[in-house]
Amino acid sequence: MKKIIISAIILIFCFLLISDIKKVRELSKSPIIESNTYTAMPAENYIPKVSENPEKEIICQYVQVLNPQANEMNKDGKVQNNKVGLYIYAEVKEFVELASEMANSNGGDWGYVLIPYNVKDYDEARWNDLFDRLANEHLIPIVQLWDLDLNSEKTDKQIIKSAQFLNSLKWPIKQRYISAYNETNDAKFWSGKVDPEGYAEVLEKTIKEFKKHNEDFFIMNGAFNASARTGKGVLDEEAYLIRMNKKVPSIFKMLDGWASHPYPQPNFSGDKNGRGRDSVRAYEWELSLLEAHFGVKDLPIFITETGWAHKESEDEDNKTKYTFNQYQVADNIKYAFENVWLPDDRIVAITAFTIKYNPPFDNFSWVTKNNSPYPQFTAIKSIEKVKGKPQIVSYYKSKEFKCE
Repeated sequence: MKKIIISAIILIFCFLLISDIKKVRELSKSPIIESNTYTAMPAENYIPKVSENPEKEIICQYVQVLNPQANEMNKDGKVQNNKVGLYIYAEVKEFVELASEMANSNGGDWGYVLIPYNVKDYDEARWNDLFDRLANEHLIPIVQLWDLDLNSEKTDKQIIKSAQFLNSLKWPIKQRYISAYNETNDAKFWSGKVDPEGYAEVLEKTIKEFKKHNEDFFIMNGAFNASARTGKGVLDEEAYLIRMNKKVPSIFKMLDGWASHPYPQPNFSGDKNGRGRDSVRAYEWELSLLEAHFGVKDLPIFITETGWAHKESEDEDNKTKYTFNQYQVADNIKYAFENVWLPDDRIVAITAFTIKYNPPFDNFSWVTKNNSPYPQFTAIKSIEKVKGKPQIVSYYKSKEFKCE
């Protein structure tokens, strides 16, 4: 009887062994295990191709990503903000140093710069180099979007791609300030048409898309032309805002801040003590509209353009176009900083327009064609400033598994 039991056990063992050998032979055909060697491929090198649509393969792989890590806030809890800034351009490296020289002088640190950004520009090396220089010079960027194609298919793609791109950059501080386009109540700045309904939809999409990628994006409107009255190619700002809100209800409650262009009018040559929509206090008129029509109040103010035009120009035809010479402009702008904007706690930043412009618009320049400062540059440089203490960000690299 024992011999029969032993024989049965041996037969069962042989059957199981043959079954296991067959499984090993089948397994040796797997792409993960090579035949004969049975060496597993490293997970990082394994790029599976997943495809629900046979015409398009989805590639999954490990990619290197930058992870921001914000430093702690001031232990005393006090907010220290240097409001002084300048409108510059990403294409000229020297402008960063010049802006820092003016904004961070005389006790100042971590001033601001306004930088226009073309939503079709995805040059990561150039923009990260710029942001590295801003971090080194202690300047806070306010990025102003521009050049959006107003075609339904292109528009959405450019909003999405620009949000992805700007989110990938190494921002110097935790807050990522975005101004969504510029003076759209003037047709010159919105593809040749006045379209408050279309801009409202673009603004809503921009807010949602950027916030989807990172809640640290701080989105404000594109500043409007406050002094413009309704005419050919221009719509009064109040009427424009009302139509925007009618198309997208509560659109202004979605904003984190308010961008404003309080220019001294008329002809960029107005009184430094002026008030109302045509003055250096135009933002007060805009705030009154927001509260009266939409119940929106207490939005922090970002003056993304302002300033007087000076007579001086490389263009001979331009030298009699404006009222004040360079020294009078310097006195006016210094007065506005010290007596209007800096004492106003509602204002976060003042980025005057513009560091340098070619003729026929060089009357707005703060430095000459040789980068020598105009008197207004020196005047603002001399103002006593605050040592700003923003929440600075450092970055570390890691790998994430992504499919595209």
